[in-house]
Amino acid sequence: MQRTQVAIIGAGPAGLLLGQLLHKAGIDNIILEARDRAYVEARIRAGVLEQGTVNILRDLGVAQRLDRAGLVHPGVFVALDGRRRHIDMQQMTGKSVTVYGQTEVTKDLIEARLATGRPLVFEAQHVSIRDFESKSPRVRYDKDGTSQEIACDIVAGCDGFHGISRPTFPADALTVYERVYPFAWLGILSESPPAADELIYARHKRGFALFSMRSPTITRNYLQCRPDEDLNEWPDHRIWEELRARLVDPNGESIKEGKIFDKSVLPMRSFVVEPLRHGRLFLAGDAAHIVPPTGAKGLNLAASDVYYFAEAIISHYARGDEAPLEAYSDRALSRVWKAQRFSWWMTSMLHPAPDGDPFDNRVRSAELDYVMSSEAAIHSLAENYVGLPF
Repeated sequence: MQRTQVAIIGAGPAGLLLGQLLHKAGIDNIILEARDRAYVEARIRAGVLEQGTVNILRDLGVAQRLDRAGLVHPGVFVALDGRRRHIDMQQMTGKSVTVYGQTEVTKDLIEARLATGRPLVFEAQHVSIRDFESKSPRVRYDKDGTSQEIACDIVAGCDGFHGISRPTFPADALTVYERVYPFAWLGILSESPPAADELIYARHKRGFALFSMRSPTITRNYLQCRPDEDLNEWPDHRIWEELRARLVDPNGESIKEGKIFDKSVLPMRSFVVEPLRHGRLFLAGDAAHIVPPTGAKGLNLAASDVYYFAEAIISHYARGDEAPLEAYSDRALSRVWKAQRFSWWMTSMLHPAPDGDPFDNRVRSAELDYVMSSEAAIHSLAENYVGLPF
């Protein structure tokens, strides 16, 4: 039997960030992760960080590599059939975003966690959460063939969409809101220099395309595709042809080809459960919500969740009452739903719907045309993209 104040399930960005915030406040915690360290550090995810997320990492002292290698972007481009409009987010909002892969954020947080000396248990198998409707929950797991148990005050479910935390809630305790989109993204990583200094979000009659980057020598590009896309139908030459077509670069003057070393299909889904608490079990990050990647909100919502959650836990131990914990779900969900609205809006506007009627697609195109011609609409997009205040 082990004893801690907070048991954290999941060593993704949400769990690791929560662990660091609690450590800084002197609150004991244990992190359990089902996978091994190599797997966790190799997971490829999004990489656009809001200013608020960067500020949290800096406050925790884990942004040294981010500050050296992160690419600060004061703006983005939006494009409609080749016509582009630059959005100067820095000028409009005073904020910028930073391109720094979630994989690198995870590596930095793992190093910081190990430096604290607090427990980080990889390959924790058969995790189960018990007695969470009481004030003395327990977490059981197997490690190296031995069953172990943690007694704690609070359980933080930060183990992602496919984790065990959300399914542990009683079925009638959660309300699920979900939308599955009829398209997906083909994501590629390539060894090639950037085609532009900032991200390009492009709507084209052939489908959506996004140009982004991970470093001065690695690009991360996306193409709208079918959810059941066969990667064998996408040889490298076809990918480069589609990127040039959708980003309107017919002569290849901007898009530089390079070795493609990763291809994957990313499904598009909006998903939220309410509430984020049942008894002493709480949800944060992808365990509670999924956003389509168009708005670059996934990792940033995980950061805001644990920011609110850590504040609630710290206040709870400081004052000895339940009020901060009771307020967590509503406080976090208020920001989650605003980010869901923005991500849904960006996704709907930028993607020709393969199952939509012609009227619907013309309206979507007109919406983007309006945004590109309206200072008020551009300002609203910029305000949401850089991240609403915590």
